Amino acid sequence: MTSQVTETSQEGVSLSDSAARRIAKILSAEPDGTCLRISVEGGGCSGFQYKYDLVREREADDLVLEKDGATVLIDPISVQYMAGSVVDYVDDIMGQSFQIQNPLAAAGCGCGTSFSI
Repeated sequence: MTSQVTETSQEGVSLSDSAARRIAKILSAEPDGTCLRISVEGGGCSGFQYKYDLVREREADDLVLEKDGATVLIDPISVQYMAGSVVDYVDDIMGQSFQIQNPLAAAGCGCGTSFSI
């Protein structure tokens, strides 16, 4: 189940309300200026995998998503693989995790962190 999405970037990447709340909570415990960087890297069981890092450096060409105290950075190469995606945060009986609902992914793995196009 996807949480409500209220803002979408020009590239079509958006943050759900629940993801924004969780990211803001994580960032509130970090030094000022810390952001969540999401990137796509080769690897994982399906070919590509998402990587999450807390960073303080922004690059001039980063996509910056800001919502309700949450700041997410995505580099331009990763944006190509994430166009139209929704970054969500799920807290259910299976556990808590960030999940990216990516319309470009042709297949994914059971762990939900890797995908193929």
